[in-house]
Amino acid sequence: MGYTTWSSDMYDRLRSSYTNKTGKDIFSSHGMSDNMSPFGVRYRESRDSAVHPQSLAVQVYLDVTGSMGRIPEVLVKQKLGSLMNTLMAHGIEHPQILFGAIGDHQCDRFPLQVGQFESGTEELNRWLTETYLEGGGGGQHMESYLLAWWFAARHTATDCFEKRGQKGFVFTIGDEWTWNNVDPHVLQRITGMREKQMISAGQVLQEAMYSNHVFHIHVNEGSYRNAPMIIEPWKALLGERLISLDDHRAVAETIASTVAVLQGVDLQQMASSFDAQTAQSVVNAVGGVKKGTRDNQFPTIYLK
Repeated sequence: MGYTTWSSDMYDRLRSSYTNKTGKDIFSSHGMSDNMSPFGVRYRESRDSAVHPQSLAVQVYLDVTGSMGRIPEVLVKQKLGSLMNTLMAHGIEHPQILFGAIGDHQCDRFPLQVGQFESGTEELNRWLTETYLEGGGGGQHMESYLLAWWFAARHTATDCFEKRGQKGFVFTIGDEWTWNNVDPHVLQRITGMREKQMISAGQVLQEAMYSNHVFHIHVNEGSYRNAPMIIEPWKALLGERLISLDDHRAVAETIASTVAVLQGVDLQQMASSFDAQTAQSVVNAVGGVKKGTRDNQFPTIYLK
């Protein structure tokens, strides 16, 4: 996947078609699409091509529990263009984006959904709108972000890393803490993959970081705004790879800015192209991220 190209004009036409549609109109599925099922998926691949000779793999896993379902709607209706255009305007000429979704493996029917790596307008729009917004979650202030790390670590293959030793990017986005482990029988039910032992968050996070820069964007709004029981574990686990964002509408610019900063682009220069409110949110969120940001070790106090 990832052999088509981005067109701002095409996105503008798509966006205008959503003007009078609600989120329920756009995300109309009553269950997970077969195309986004992780069951039996060996790899999702990001590959170079004549069109994209220097591809860069970026995985974006959206929390689709509860109120977090508003973020896919914002991306589709307003901000997919901001994500792609910001990346391409700041030296990332060939981004290939995989959109996925996570829920709660303890109680949701579909706690992991995975699209394909894409660069084209219609294809990116397709995977976003095909996402099933289950809206579940179990009320324990934990979701299954570790499933995204597991999939990124063990079931993606990227030319940027395999050919050039260039790490890709993995972003999880949500407002809760992660479950610390997944029972192998539960994982097999969800994905069809057999694992011999319990899957721990620390282990799959470390594996994912081998070939990716891994970030979590904590949407610092709602009932968990500034909540120590959520933020402190994330800080201890990820350090400056935790991005606390005070406005969910700025997710696209935050992702693009983080990728660009790690490629050496000046954050203030980037933010100057955003409107004032978005620029302030992005600078506040991404200000601690620097080129050379290191991978943290994983304290057992939070991952047991």
